Amino acid sequence: MQKPRKIDAETNVITWFEIPVSDTPRAKKFYETILDIEMRTVQAGDNEELTFFPSDPNVVQATSGRVTGVLTKSPQAKPGETGTLIYLNAYPEIQSVLNRVVPAGGTIVTPRHLIKAGYIAVIRDTEGNRIGLHAEH
Repeated sequence: MQKPRKIDAETNVITWFEIPVSDTPRAKKFYETILDIEMRTVQAGDNEELTFFPSDPNVVQATSGRVTGVLTKSPQAKPGETGTLIYLNAYPEIQSVLNRVVPAGGTIVTPRHLIKAGYIAVIRDTEGNRIGLHAEH
């Protein structure tokens, strides 16, 4: 039996994320618009909807090195501006994503600024969540 691999410099600490939403179609449209992606929504029980960011369902996310997640609508999920801040990939250029935020119904909280690992910015989505963006350019 193979020994479990430890989290190290080559292992993603994050394997999954959930962004709480109160209006699934509105939130889905917002993220599809700003990131120029297509998402899919599924019912996950009587009171829960999951809207998936693009991913390959045949890949085990925790071991592939790829991190993805969902928009989640449920009685337990409450959108908000406090708490954990996640950063979404704004590849290939952060400014092109930021240019779509306000027309899509969001706001820019912290404009694009340079850090050692590229550029970051913080936005507020249509649900009231604070979301970070990151790109090398």
